[in-house]
Amino acid sequence: MSSTCTNYGSVNGSSCACPVGFGGSTCSQPACGGNIFQGTSRPLVSLPSGNSFPNLTAAGCSCEDGWTGTGCNVCQTANACQAGFSSVIQSSGSSIPGSLPTGQNDTLVCNTAPKVYAVGAMSCQVQNPTLQALFPLTSNLNVLRTFDPSLTPLPNITGFGTNGTMYAQLFYDGEEQFYCASDSCTQDLDSSSGASAWNCDNLKCTCIPNATFCGGIPLSNLTGTINMLSGTVSVSCDAPSSSTNTATCSFKQAVITSVFGSAGLSLDGCTFGECVRQSVIDAASGNSSTTSGTDNGGSSLSGGVIAGLAVVGSLICLALLFLLWGWLIRRKARRTGLTSSNRTGGAAVEWSDISYFVPSASQSTWFGGFARRRKEAKGDFADQKVVLDNVSGQVQPGQMMAILGPSGAGKTTLIEILAGKSKMGYTTGIVTFPSISGSSAPRIGFVPQQDVLPPMLTVQEALFFVARLRLPENVPDSEKRARVDDVIDKLGLTQIRNTRIGDGEKRGISGGEMRRVSIGLELVARPDVLILDEPTSGLDSVSASKVAKVLHGLAHDPENPTAVIASIHQPSSQLFQTFDQILLLAHGRALYSGPGGLAPAQYFSAQGIPYQEGYNVADYLLDVASDPPVALFQSTGGSQISNDQVIPSNTKERIDDDVNASEKGHAQRSIVLGNLDGSPALQKDVQPQRSKQRSSKYSATFLTQLEVLSAREWKILKRDYTLFFTHVAVASVLGVFCGGLYFHTDITIAGFQSRVGCLFFLGALIAFSSLSALYHVVEIRPLFLRERSASYYSPTAWLLSRFLFDVLPLRVIPTIIVSSITYWMAGLADDAAHFFKFLFILVLYTLAMTLFNFLLACLFSNGGIAILLSALSALYQMTFAGFFVHLNDIPPVLRWLQWLCPLKYTLEALAVNEVGSGLMIQDTLQGVPVNVSASLIMNLLFGFGSNNYYRDVLVLFAFIAGFGVGVIGIVWLKVRERR
Repeated sequence: MSSTCTNYGSVNGSSCACPVGFGGSTCSQPACGGNIFQGTSRPLVSLPSGNSFPNLTAAGCSCEDGWTGTGCNVCQTANACQAGFSSVIQSSGSSIPGSLPTGQNDTLVCNTAPKVYAVGAMSCQVQNPTLQALFPLTSNLNVLRTFDPSLTPLPNITGFGTNGTMYAQLFYDGEEQFYCASDSCTQDLDSSSGASAWNCDNLKCTCIPNATFCGGIPLSNLTGTINMLSGTVSVSCDAPSSSTNTATCSFKQAVITSVFGSAGLSLDGCTFGECVRQSVIDAASGNSSTTSGTDNGGSSLSGGVIAGLAVVGSLICLALLFLLWGWLIRRKARRTGLTSSNRTGGAAVEWSDISYFVPSASQSTWFGGFARRRKEAKGDFADQKVVLDNVSGQVQPGQMMAILGPSGAGKTTLIEILAGKSKMGYTTGIVTFPSISGSSAPRIGFVPQQDVLPPMLTVQEALFFVARLRLPENVPDSEKRARVDDVIDKLGLTQIRNTRIGDGEKRGISGGEMRRVSIGLELVARPDVLILDEPTSGLDSVSASKVAKVLHGLAHDPENPTAVIASIHQPSSQLFQTFDQILLLAHGRALYSGPGGLAPAQYFSAQGIPYQEGYNVADYLLDVASDPPVALFQSTGGSQISNDQVIPSNTKERIDDDVNASEKGHAQRSIVLGNLDGSPALQKDVQPQRSKQRSSKYSATFLTQLEVLSAREWKILKRDYTLFFTHVAVASVLGVFCGGLYFHTDITIAGFQSRVGCLFFLGALIAFSSLSALYHVVEIRPLFLRERSASYYSPTAWLLSRFLFDVLPLRVIPTIIVSSITYWMAGLADDAAHFFKFLFILVLYTLAMTLFNFLLACLFSNGGIAILLSALSALYQMTFAGFFVHLNDIPPVLRWLQWLCPLKYTLEALAVNEVGSGLMIQDTLQGVPVNVSASLIMNLLFGFGSNNYYRDVLVLFAFIAGFGVGVIGIVWLKVRERR
């Protein structure tokens, strides 16, 4: 009994049931002449002695008339089919198996088209230069396709296998090398052209041991490759030529296409033959397993394209839903928002026992910080530097206070604490805002010492920008414009309202005008209290006088009196006289807090420090504070000077009446910063300051914030058009340079390396050019910090506007330009699908690198560090991208770094996209012609996977999402004003 049957024959008792064209006890002997109707009586090639194999060429086998192909299994004429069938019936004397019903045409014909009706045979020549270089003699492939074996003239004789099966054998110089089988086959037809395709699953192949392909030549042993063939297989054939009656076919399978290209293994001179009854052909017109030419007339969308369209559609739908949601919220806010009010000022400011501590230099290190935190937990602040020590004071609406003192006295620190700025150290004390309802936070306007303004906007545009963001949503734009006009008129800026602000590089308005614009930014928002940090520093006497006049007019406005507090470094005599209240600091302690004018000089004269008549009182006070007597600290104790000592009685009565009326009408708004009186129990209550003085809600809705920010960015982009056109011009020049460098690369192995080099160059170019995004964020960071600290807008709205007007015009568009020019000049895959997939990858990489540089710019306030890390990361990506070093040759201890490299996924996706177009390498190595798929060379040279395109797309999306979330998180948590 036969235990094994070659060629996937089936065991039948003591013998094997063999595929058509084979016989013998193990199905290893090919037929030698004869025809397919003879079955087991058909002559076979005899088994030679020794280790050789049955050889059709050596046996001198030839085909009968009407039969062709290797093994003579392919009919050519109807006479051949009828003669072969008749001879078998006459010799057996039996009836026709499977006879047809009366009236049907049972005439046998020979179907020579690629389409199969029952069981069809085909025989082809294998033509491939690379394969022929290794195996120079003739190679032939026989394929038996079984559509419905019950319809063949002699089932189990002229047919083999079940429905939808396919069997194939490859012969080299007449000797069988390997055989394959598959099932679950479907037949796809193009009725208009006559082409046919058989698509099957569950492929399996067996290499015949010691055959020429399978170890007969050790250096070219294909056993491992052939035996691992599996999965799906496709045999596609064009319509036969009318002159030669032969066709061109291709044999496609994953491993084969990776070696020989997407077209698979080319088969030439294919002949088809199938003996079948005419009635079967007539009845097959309604065969459901075939497809018409109309069905195959267009190409269907791939799964990746469908997934991409689904993602894009989802993003568009989310964007539309977001806009609708924002519009509804804004509509509600404009209808039900707070009632518009022209009220400004009206709030007093009182502070009591304000103290501020910062770590000493030794405690700023890591180990010192650990020890400091342990002491702070116990309430021990003995080793910390005291910046402010129990400072108290008050300012009423309609009063203007100057905080004086030498450098280092604590003026700016006190100003920032009163303004509710976030401080790095520890603050204690109480800040109170009488006349402010307990349910609302005071509106505090803070003008920093430096003028941080948008240089490309005009004065009117800068103020209207603030009005749209800081005034309530329900206030119409006409009223906001009126407010801006009123502020411009009060500040004396009418002559320059349409002049750009400018900066150090582009000349605009003067320094004094900039200071008034900075004040105007706060006045537009109608503050209850206005606090300024050295508003006259750096200004000439005329400009300082104008600023002081503006502040004095604001404080003493008869309709809306406002408390104004300003730190002044060294005021002139005229400037000093404009202040109603004076607070003098020395070494963090208050030496004087009371009325201005000559009152401070009279007070200190009474303390034994003489004052010379006619001398500038401000200079006198600074002299006193520069080296104050110890007794002066003991006499003041940080408390406010009594009004009875320095204020006339009628003035005192007026102030007391104002305070009492205010307290009766409104509850006090208090901010408890902590207490520190020296006792250990109270020291434990000292906490870092967390300002609650201004509302956490923004005046404008998110959609309005985005709209206003986008309008500003669009104006800047239009006015600074050189930035955009420089990016476009540089992208065009680099595209021409890169395209010229790799102009029309050939399809040799060296040419393919050049193609990947071109792709690598584009990726490296994007990595380094995105550094400009980092610099731009560093450049505008101070403006963002100032505007965020004043609650202009949400950080998310700012980031989104940066994306719309920085990433798209300055990053994405230049990337598309340089990539498009290079792509067509370099002669890459010349079809639209691969071009747009190429652009898609580069745009994704551009977004990833831009967000990465945003992340560095937000993470490090020092722009030099951020730029250094970005450049180093670009070099790291170039190292692990797979171009300079084969990915599999990287030492295992470092190999994992490739998975953190966005450029690796970008380069792999670009290379896979290029070879996926069917790129074939045609070259000659040491006289041996090479004609293989570029995907094989890609894997050998760079280690890229042929099916990794969509995986790389998902990974790039993950990088974009990760960097985006990181940027949003860092901007929200870290990029905030800390003083």
